[in-house]
Amino acid sequence: MRPPRNFYVRSFQRGAGMLSRVADNLYWMSRYLERAEHTARLVDVELQLWLDQSPEAGAGRWRFLLEALRTPAPAGEVNPDNLVNTLVFSRANHSSIVSCISIARENLRHVREQCSSEMWEQLNRLYLEVIDNQPADSWILKSHSFFRAVQEGAHLFQGITDSTMSHGEGWQYIQLGRFVERAETISCLTGTHFKRMAFTPEQAVESAEYLEWVGLLRGCGAFEAYCKAYTAEIVPIRAAEFLLLNPDFPHSVRFSVDRVNAALHVIGDLTERKAKLPVRIAGRLRAQLSFSQIEEILAGGAYSYLENVRAECGAIHSAIHQIYFDYPVETEMAS
Repeated sequence: MRPPRNFYVRSFQRGAGMLSRVADNLYWMSRYLERAEHTARLVDVELQLWLDQSPEAGAGRWRFLLEALRTPAPAGEVNPDNLVNTLVFSRANHSSIVSCISIARENLRHVREQCSSEMWEQLNRLYLEVIDNQPADSWILKSHSFFRAVQEGAHLFQGITDSTMSHGEGWQYIQLGRFVERAETISCLTGTHFKRMAFTPEQAVESAEYLEWVGLLRGCGAFEAYCKAYTAEIVPIRAAEFLLLNPDFPHSVRFSVDRVNAALHVIGDLTERKAKLPVRIAGRLRAQLSFSQIEEILAGGAYSYLENVRAECGAIHSAIHQIYFDYPVETEMAS
């Protein structure tokens, strides 16, 4: 959990940028909301695939889901009920849907003066809708509407934010949080899939594996977009190229890193903070994705490539934290 905290720095002049406390809350609010949306989509997809698989195959997919979300396995048997409690309702798991939306709301509550009333009302409405649900024996059977509500609520919040908030420094921190989180979660999901699946890159997947690849694409919100770009026939090399290197699809790794890089440049222009470190790391990763060829990535191992992308996202996050959120007051006063 990233709770709101006491801040160390005050901005003494207009060009110095917003309070580090405010930037921190907007960034983390956006990251947690993006995480909730991603988890809702992935669990929804897995529950639907579970209905079409044998119990043995289903158990394997639950373990895959936990690994893709970097969540420890719950105590006891790994089954849909335990997974739903851990990934959706558990307050002990700070990455569960309920926890993520609660933390996002708390972060926004502390900086309400920086957002529009419509933004606050939408996130508060989503929070109330989520906590109103309780796990029950028949909950899984009607869970699709819940997961859709979480995804649509997050999308509506993004649209309201874009329409009602000035696209200045605060808005850029929201973009930064969203796309750092997205680049990391899509890299983790895709890398976990490629690590566990045996495939011939240029050969269309057979019927036995087709659901696995459909699950990956749907888990990234990419199945229909992939079919329009290629065909409904899934070829692993094309799926990998679409999810990793497509510059136009909003849930590709490259698109996300492009947006991180753009937000960092704008924030650097709007403030007097020295932002060379995060810009350099993000620019290096952007160049790597821009000039990589999918054949080279698969030849060298997609999993290792995506683990490197995740490590770079972690380095970008650490640099953002160091430069914009946790710098000491003496540094600001001396600048």
